[in-house]
Amino acid sequence: MKKINTALLSYGMSGKVFHAPFIALHPGFELLGSWERSKKLIQEDYPEVKSYETLESVLEDKSIDLVIVNTPNSTHFEYTKKVLLAGKHALVEKAFTTTVAEAQELNALAKEKGLKLTVFQNRRWDSDFKTVKKIFDEGVLGEIVEAEFHFDRYNPILSPKAHKEIASAGSGVLKDLGPHIIDQALSLFGLPNAVFADIRITREHSIVDDYLDILLYYSDFRVRLKAGFFVREPNPSYVIHGKKGSFLKSRGDVQEDELKLGKKPNLTTWGFEQEGYEGLLHTEVDGKIIREKVPTLRGNYYHFFDGLYQAIANHAPEPVTAQDGVHTLQIIEAAIQSNKQGKIINL
Repeated sequence: MKKINTALLSYGMSGKVFHAPFIALHPGFELLGSWERSKKLIQEDYPEVKSYETLESVLEDKSIDLVIVNTPNSTHFEYTKKVLLAGKHALVEKAFTTTVAEAQELNALAKEKGLKLTVFQNRRWDSDFKTVKKIFDEGVLGEIVEAEFHFDRYNPILSPKAHKEIASAGSGVLKDLGPHIIDQALSLFGLPNAVFADIRITREHSIVDDYLDILLYYSDFRVRLKAGFFVREPNPSYVIHGKKGSFLKSRGDVQEDELKLGKKPNLTTWGFEQEGYEGLLHTEVDGKIIREKVPTLRGNYYHFFDGLYQAIANHAPEPVTAQDGVHTLQIIEAAIQSNKQGKIINL
């Protein structure tokens, strides 16, 4: 099996939790190390790898095939462009870049260089969303009338991560949690015709947006996307209503929590939700009304990385394309414009 030599551009939470464990698990990847500016932590977990002193030392290492750009949003465009110009494939954390123009430039550059460029929209491989997608794909709800996706939390305290609370082009809930549910909606329903958005600040002393309510207008149905920090008792995270029935599903994926506890992913027991989080399907099938719980599918971010491996090693499509990233940013930019002007923005 061809080995894809891989380096991270950060070994903070995302590198330690979301990337390194799956790179280490997949037999097609070889983790070479990470750029670490101050704290030198990666060798505590992976003693055989290297701590790179500078970005240039990563880019100049000819043995590196793939670079994971998991630094703050505002740096994604600059760093990813340098990675591609150095002739290396790139995996970029969401929200990809801070503008549509930046995303389009990187997409064009990757194609020009014949390199793979993908966006880390790992939430497509959450157990809850995989189950929602299965129900949607089966068509048991009939023609869709409306859907509502939530990514809610109860957390009134400002983040200790300074880059998340400083007003910048890459900060705020719209570019933090927003890309998850925007990407999920677009992966199911495609691009909408228009966007309306209400974006607010609700936490005391916050200077970045922490509440969003985005309405996506499709020709025959509507999709609402919501995220906020004052939801102590959450609604179902996914609600889809069709002309035959409805499906409701809570957010129950266990992967992030288990990764934060230091548990290592695997291919046999990983990604099973706890009992009690099953979705509720109430619809009509072959003239019979049914109302039943739906078993949750397994989630596993390994499959994103396997898709990336196949893309690099065997020229398959990326698991999440750069164009997908462009589309997400088109929604984000339209939402910002809508909130500012107080009107519907046509795409």
